[in-house]
Amino acid sequence: MARTYDHPGEQAAQDPIRLLAIRDTPLSLDEVFAAVGDDAAGGTALFVGTVRNHDGGADVDTLGYSCHPTAEAEMRRIAEKVTAEYPVRALAAVHRVGDLAVGDLAVVVAVSCPHRGEAFEACRKLIDDLKHEVPIWKHQKFSDGTEEWVGAC
Repeated sequence: MARTYDHPGEQAAQDPIRLLAIRDTPLSLDEVFAAVGDDAAGGTALFVGTVRNHDGGADVDTLGYSCHPTAEAEMRRIAEKVTAEYPVRALAAVHRVGDLAVGDLAVVVAVSCPHRGEAFEACRKLIDDLKHEVPIWKHQKFSDGTEEWVGAC
């Protein structure tokens, strides 16, 4: 059964996309969280992707992210799709490019909605679609001297 939204605060905001960026500098959880603050939001979901020390059974030393010039436009397209599907009050997404070390933040996304379930669902949709559709590539360097390119983030 479709949910009805009686109060304007339960509907999507006029311009919910507050922050979209691809950066070659360290990412800030505080900046992303502040960007999705909204008095009409009862739930905020935040996802943080970090560089882990392993992949596919191999130890990862470092990795680098690079992107196509259209990556930020693709992020916007996905953000617009998420805000059309959910009653998003505010949305933010930032992705890092360049060389990163184990533990560094690679991607931070957040979504605020009137209710927690919607926030969780919208945030999951946002990160999953960014991962599969934005042209960002990961170049992993392993401890054994091998390396690997991985498509999308």
